[in-house]
Amino acid sequence: MYGKAFAPEYQGALTTLSVNSSLTDVLAAGTEQLRAAERAGEHGEAARSGLAVAEAHRRLGQVKDADRAWKASYRTARAAGDTAAMAWALWSGGTLARQRGAFPLAWRLLRLAAELGESAGDIVVRGYSLAGMAETGRIQGDYAAVTALHEQLLAEARKRGEARHTVWALEGIAQIHRNTGAYDTAYAMFEEAAEIAARAEDRRGHAWALRGLADIVSVRDGDADRALELLSEAELSCRAMKLSGALAYNHKMRGNVLYRAGRYEQAREVYALALAEFEAMSEPRGRALSRLGLVKCLARLGRDRSETAADLAELARVLERIGLRHARRMVESARTELGLTATAEVAR
Repeated sequence: MYGKAFAPEYQGALTTLSVNSSLTDVLAAGTEQLRAAERAGEHGEAARSGLAVAEAHRRLGQVKDADRAWKASYRTARAAGDTAAMAWALWSGGTLARQRGAFPLAWRLLRLAAELGESAGDIVVRGYSLAGMAETGRIQGDYAAVTALHEQLLAEARKRGEARHTVWALEGIAQIHRNTGAYDTAYAMFEEAAEIAARAEDRRGHAWALRGLADIVSVRDGDADRALELLSEAELSCRAMKLSGALAYNHKMRGNVLYRAGRYEQAREVYALALAEFEAMSEPRGRALSRLGLVKCLARLGRDRSETAADLAELARVLERIGLRHARRMVESARTELGLTATAEVAR
């Protein structure tokens, strides 16, 4: 049985904040409490308030502010000798690094966070940090290395009855199944995640689960209208909570759904919107994937084949530089779909 979802990253005086609190509200409350703690010389409270500030900035797509905030939280926690708070700050920094596409740095920070969390006896930050490592590997396409870790974390979350973490793990494993073609299994897991998130009042987790369901409904069933309905429902939560990153990925998925349905002009417009959103938050992975969608749309709309081939060759290099190990497969799939060869890349 799962209880109501909670946000363990909102700590100290900020534990009253809900997992569904608007990020602008979190930022305002966190900043106010951080300043009060600094004035009072309460280093531990300042570190934990700073964590909420860092996470609000990160989820709002304010990368530079998030980077400064998690580092300040870590320094303050270290000065206070608060090992658990240090671990939470490193978790935030590692999550930000992954968001920025700096995967080696994300691995280092998250591994350190997990180690510090374990030494501090904080099983929650340890679990979140291990989850961050698993998600980093999954995003990179290294499924063999992280599937077992995802499943271990799912078992631990179920045992503790922790709804939010259970939802995260289900969604991660579902995404692996989706990417390896096991659509029915992926759908069932996304569906369970959506149900648990809804009962636990976890709007963020529910929005991501709906996005996953929309993807499966589109690619497996060819039901674009139903997929778009699910994405519209998820978008309401993204906007209510000011989830900039989740909203951008929602829009990218909307582009995918429209593209699969042959609605290329509409897909082009949505991919362009997602690209602008990812550029605003300096998110290289989302930016590259949106560009890939745009290139495919423009090709379908009659763009010169040599220009399309050149763009795909550049995108292959960009995706590999980011560290997405399945990047070449993604680009080759696009070439095959569009009836292109790799000769243009060789010529360059």
